Amino acid sequence: MATHEGAPAAAPAREQWSGQVGFILSAIGSAVGLGNIWRFPGVAYENGGGAFLIPYIVALLSAGIPILFLDYAIGHRFRGSAPLSLRRLGGRPLEALGWFQVAIAFVISLYYTAVIAWALSYFIFSFDLRWGDDPAGFLQGDYLQVSDPGVSLQFVPGVLIPLALVWIATLLVLGAGVAKGLERANVIFLPLLVVGFLVLVVRALFLEGADVGLNALFTPDFAALADPNVWIAAYSQIFFSLSIAFGIMITYASYRRRRANLTAPGLVVAFANSSFEILAGIGVFATLGFFAVQQGVAVGELEGLTGVGLSFVTFPAIVSQMPGGPLFGALFFGSLTLAGFTSLISVLQVVSAGVQEKFGLSRWQATLGIGGTAAILSVLLFSTTTGLLALDVVDNWANNVGIVGSAVLTTILVIWVLRKGPELQHHLNTVSTFRVGRVWIVLVGGLVPVLLGYMLLSRIITLLVEGYAGYPTSYLGVFGWGTIGLIVVAAAVLTVLPWRANREPFTAWPPYSARSTSSSRTPLQGGRR
Repeated sequence: MATHEGAPAAAPAREQWSGQVGFILSAIGSAVGLGNIWRFPGVAYENGGGAFLIPYIVALLSAGIPILFLDYAIGHRFRGSAPLSLRRLGGRPLEALGWFQVAIAFVISLYYTAVIAWALSYFIFSFDLRWGDDPAGFLQGDYLQVSDPGVSLQFVPGVLIPLALVWIATLLVLGAGVAKGLERANVIFLPLLVVGFLVLVVRALFLEGADVGLNALFTPDFAALADPNVWIAAYSQIFFSLSIAFGIMITYASYRRRRANLTAPGLVVAFANSSFEILAGIGVFATLGFFAVQQGVAVGELEGLTGVGLSFVTFPAIVSQMPGGPLFGALFFGSLTLAGFTSLISVLQVVSAGVQEKFGLSRWQATLGIGGTAAILSVLLFSTTTGLLALDVVDNWANNVGIVGSAVLTTILVIWVLRKGPELQHHLNTVSTFRVGRVWIVLVGGLVPVLLGYMLLSRIITLLVEGYAGYPTSYLGVFGWGTIGLIVVAAAVLTVLPWRANREPFTAWPPYSARSTSSSRTPLQGGRR
């Protein structure tokens, strides 16, 4: 609550990052995840190679960074989780949007944990090359024991045990809090990830055929730039890789001090994430070049250039053939595990923070309640013989329908309906050293909803008309559209439930009026603190 001098009055103690470095490392840890390693290289290769970097950078500057700043501004100005910050910004309708984001994060945590468990298992498998001469058969048969689409309660012990270990580690980090848990984990694991992956990349560059892979990745096909789908792919990649529009960066920004630089650290986070993606592309395609030469085929003829196929089929096959393969495999799957874990804890913090603030729970109460529930559901759904199939469908709908829909709604409601763009711009410029102009509002309120709206609409039409990956329509109805339905219902229920926490009256600070202008104030430059 603001005093008459305009300074913030005493408020209930809120957890904070220890400083700017801790926040930046944690935000980078959230952004750098599985998709940086297994998605970006394949997307770049399939969409113009080196020429793809042009729409990629344009997308980063025109959509990724502007939405990241939007999340930062909302969380930092309104000092809460996604539901509380959005409620303070626009009342109960926006609180519902916040719970929609929380529900998406909850769903993602269920299957994301399973992939980390797979990576952890393969880290162990690397030392004796347990997958043998048939990595695909080993993955689907011996390890995951994949059955036909459906609902199975036949648990796979090889998945269940590492999945339980991942959940225990996650709950311990969340329970320790923002500074002692999330920040400390990122301060330890992010440097380990960078060092380990750099070693992997350097080793890959000295493999026979590495140049073949790099040429395949970076040789530009400028004709591809005339294809609208290439530009959509670039915006999609940037959007999914920055951890934006589903509550993470709103929540993380809310733990920054009142006088804290927002935009400059945001630029560091955005460019660090993109730099890691390019580094991953170099390492992955240098390795694929080696494999292609060994097989006597072109890189484009290899199967499994993205996703689960790349990580758990193609890479094990490569590791089996290369000198020093066990060490290379351990570095790769260790990197996957660390990248996934630093992202996972940020996803679950979104859920934990929202529940803590709504129901007045302690940190450990929320961690054990929400985390325990998520762990049980994760085990039931994704450690069974149908876990891989359910994961594939739920991931597709949660990302391409849920997160994109959340971004479209956020930009339209905040910028168009509530017209909060000038206020949020004012806030960013008042507390930050790098100032944003009105073009930021134009990008967030104009370009972003148009592009993402087109992506969302075209994706929904495709899913309705063509289905997905040959799965039965009934299966997609349950695990695809059913997932979105449950997210919407959960958001509605959580919105109408009464607030049980003791909340003091809140006034956003620094104060803002329609006559305020970004040029009339000197930045607080709190980022030095």
